[in-house]
Amino acid sequence: MKASTYSRAQGIGFSSAALILALAWTPVAMAQNAPSGDPAGQQTAETTDEGEIVVQGFRASLNTALNQKREETAAVDSIVAEDIGKFPDSNLAESMQRVPGVALSRGDGGEGRNISVRGLGAGFTRVRINGMEGTSQTGSSDIYGAGNSGRSFDFNAFPTEIFSSLAVRKTPSADVEEGSLGATVDLKAPHPLDYKKDFVLSATARGVYNEVSKKLDPRASAIVSKQFADGTFGVLGSIAYQKRHMREAGYSAVDILSSTLGGNQLGTGAAAQPFCTPIGFTPISPSPVANANRGATATMCSTGNPRTGTIAAYNTILALRSPAAPNTPGSGAFFPRIPRYVNSEQDNERLGATATIQWKPTEDTDISIDGLYSRFKVERRDNYIALLSFGRSISNNGQPMVSVRDIEFDKNGSLVYGLFDGVDIRSEGLVDTFVSTFKQANFNFRHRFSDSFEISGLAGVSNSLWDGRERLQTFIDAIDADGVTIDFRDGGYNPKIGYGIDVSNPANFSYAPSPDGGVTFLGGFSTQGKPSRNETRNKTFELNTKWDVTPGFTVKTGGQFRESDYSARGATQYTGQNVTKALPAGTSLASITRQITGVDEIFGNGAPASWAAIDPDKWRQTFNFPDAFDFCTEASCGVGTSRIRERITSGYLMVNFDTSTTLPFTLRGDAGVRYIKTDMRAVGFITSALASSPTGVTATANTVDRDYEDFLPSANVVGEISPDLLVRASVARVMSRPELGVMIPGSPTITATTRNASTNNPFLDPIRANTLDLALEWYFRPGSLLSVAYFYKNIETYIQSKSEQIPFNQLGLPDALLAGTNTTPTEIFTVRRPVNTPGGPLKGFEVNAQIQFDFLPSFLSHFGALGSYTHVTSKIDYVTGTGGIFTSDLIDLSKNSASGTLYYEDDRFSIRGTASYRDRYTRAIIAANGSDIRANQSNTFVDASASYKITENFKLILEAQNITDARNTLYVDSVRQDTLFQTRIGRTFTFGLNAQF
Repeated sequence: MKASTYSRAQGIGFSSAALILALAWTPVAMAQNAPSGDPAGQQTAETTDEGEIVVQGFRASLNTALNQKREETAAVDSIVAEDIGKFPDSNLAESMQRVPGVALSRGDGGEGRNISVRGLGAGFTRVRINGMEGTSQTGSSDIYGAGNSGRSFDFNAFPTEIFSSLAVRKTPSADVEEGSLGATVDLKAPHPLDYKKDFVLSATARGVYNEVSKKLDPRASAIVSKQFADGTFGVLGSIAYQKRHMREAGYSAVDILSSTLGGNQLGTGAAAQPFCTPIGFTPISPSPVANANRGATATMCSTGNPRTGTIAAYNTILALRSPAAPNTPGSGAFFPRIPRYVNSEQDNERLGATATIQWKPTEDTDISIDGLYSRFKVERRDNYIALLSFGRSISNNGQPMVSVRDIEFDKNGSLVYGLFDGVDIRSEGLVDTFVSTFKQANFNFRHRFSDSFEISGLAGVSNSLWDGRERLQTFIDAIDADGVTIDFRDGGYNPKIGYGIDVSNPANFSYAPSPDGGVTFLGGFSTQGKPSRNETRNKTFELNTKWDVTPGFTVKTGGQFRESDYSARGATQYTGQNVTKALPAGTSLASITRQITGVDEIFGNGAPASWAAIDPDKWRQTFNFPDAFDFCTEASCGVGTSRIRERITSGYLMVNFDTSTTLPFTLRGDAGVRYIKTDMRAVGFITSALASSPTGVTATANTVDRDYEDFLPSANVVGEISPDLLVRASVARVMSRPELGVMIPGSPTITATTRNASTNNPFLDPIRANTLDLALEWYFRPGSLLSVAYFYKNIETYIQSKSEQIPFNQLGLPDALLAGTNTTPTEIFTVRRPVNTPGGPLKGFEVNAQIQFDFLPSFLSHFGALGSYTHVTSKIDYVTGTGGIFTSDLIDLSKNSASGTLYYEDDRFSIRGTASYRDRYTRAIIAANGSDIRANQSNTFVDASASYKITENFKLILEAQNITDARNTLYVDSVRQDTLFQTRIGRTFTFGLNAQF
């Protein structure tokens, strides 16, 4: 530590020993000085027998993180455990909200899933666990993008208790592996020689209650550490377990479609006729001639479904159309595709464990072996009561068979109110189960051969497996319901839906085989390609040298080999297996259904008090359906395993410098260059159902080999204007590779009933950028900081998912993929494919404040506050489906985000509250179907926690999440902002007891 640091603290009465503990902890010293014998995790300070002051608890974790930030040459923000086995928040991603520039993306149940750093989403952030890059894949409901594809990191798979610190590195150095455009996040598990006492035991038990699920769930953790041989050898183990019963209720539109979208009607462009034309309107649609087999006549939309629409309502829709450009954003009358109420219940279990052996015979040698295991097991049960006709084409007696009796739109063309006849209603149930498992083992060593030369290294393997064991969809249908309403007139985000029938009465629904070969559905089921597995195997081997050439000048060199092996397999379920069978004799629909209740109370907004839905257990018993499919082999499924193997060889040369011992001013930093060679082999399969194949399917392999090189220079410089005032500057060239899953060649996904398709692109180039970072930091008091930072990234190229509307028979895929779907090869599909597009600049600034009020009198000295604000702008040129350029914000970028925490902490009691705000952000670029983007509304979440130290060994814990009962809302189109999805997750309360010995 520099003398200036000592003098600042001594000026307020701290001893030198206290300064080492309270202000000068390095990342290693932090752990070594962590509280061990005294469980004062919540107390601000304790006076020892020697008279030194040891700052502990939440305030101590802030001090430690602040000192780490100050000593680093790169821009690094940290969060450390405030006590043994006690991270500051219940979720790792939620903890990172307090880091300037970090914004949280939430998933099912409102849990923090992944992060955006300075406007760059999860795909641009690399995560290292105990020094080794890792990946973590979980599943989710479709609205949140399902699972990631191999390179992103889902933080909700891990319990927080197994980690002791995390660090967010926002600027690169040559000795840190490449791959990040936003940040590199380091997660670290504790080591046994981190603690001052030779034996440490800490255990915590909690109960977790949510007001929506109305369940009390267990959460428990324990850590034990033992040192031997005079503190030179140690072993540590930790374990954490949590079980949650979650429920959320809300509204979903699935998508928003324009009435000008010809694919949903008869013909295209000016010839397309939305809905069923009323009597007296010319031309007649559906045509009595072309659709006589559907029962269309001059007075009937279809068999048993009369034309009841009004000419006034129909003309209101036509008046909003733009036939010359039917797919231009902003044209047309816009309807929710499948408006529905949602009830989602989820049971999950998290289990995490770490084991470490550490040997440190001298200060010159440190050897450790770390193991980490995490399992996240989920069963999600979704139920929907939906108006299905608006998302169906004429092939399935959909929207063209619906009569419009009354209609109202706002000035942007969004539906305000509608009264309809001839609407198909579906009660759908979905059971989705998956298990995410993560395993890692790594060997780390460091040895200093002399006062000037040191070697360190790492060897490790990890495995991330997402095992989708089941996705069973069951549904019952009510055909041609009259008097259906969709009503947004109260001005809220969500409509009130009237179904025209009693949806709680099973007798109003049907479950039977289609009477007309798939034109009309009367209930059924689907397994939707499950089971499936995504697996990522990582290997890392690294060797580094460090040579202190002269005081203040160090040369570092190193080399690294990494291999990522990503594989994906999905079982192909054939049409013959999914044929709906009639109910057995003597079995009524009421005997295999149950009631979905409580959505009206939880969500409100006109939701039905109950609706009938298939009970999946009774349905299985009735039809002797297996609980889950065994995972298929290539022989049984007829498909191969899609796979990408990526091998990365890299080396770096870097110098560190510090002029404090040679010049009258202090200038420190690093400069270097990293060389990377990337070799990739990708294998994918195109499958088609053919009668000539013994299994009913054929698979054609498609292999792509690629390699490319990068030179990435970087420099970080810190200048001390005064002992308390630092200026930082960083310049670098960075790169971020595409997600692994999107580069599998072939592997198309076809959804025939909704005419959607997606395919991959193995020829995607990495995203590369040149970056500049500047910061000014004022450490005006111990434990306090005011700072401002500016950052700029010139993103040279970007990767977007491009949407195009193409007839299926022009996709280059076999027509046999549509077998049994009642969709013809000439129908237009919306096809999404990732492509490289021009990039654009990203720039912004951060303001950060951390203040301890220890200069105030009496109890006010126990208060403290921290807060940050980030503003980011970026305009990216996206390519539209018609080949044009559409300029919009970067995906996952929030222009404004902020977080603030106010806390109080004394020797027994601690309490704090945190509010986190995130501005609206784009989730996907649509640029088709009359809309430009799919996005997330802005939101603010407020959390709080408190603890009370009962004795030296026990303390009580109380936590509350989402205190304001905030909801997460997704929408479509930047102008109209039509609601796509909103659910209520409610407040969550946690109470617990911690014991330390």
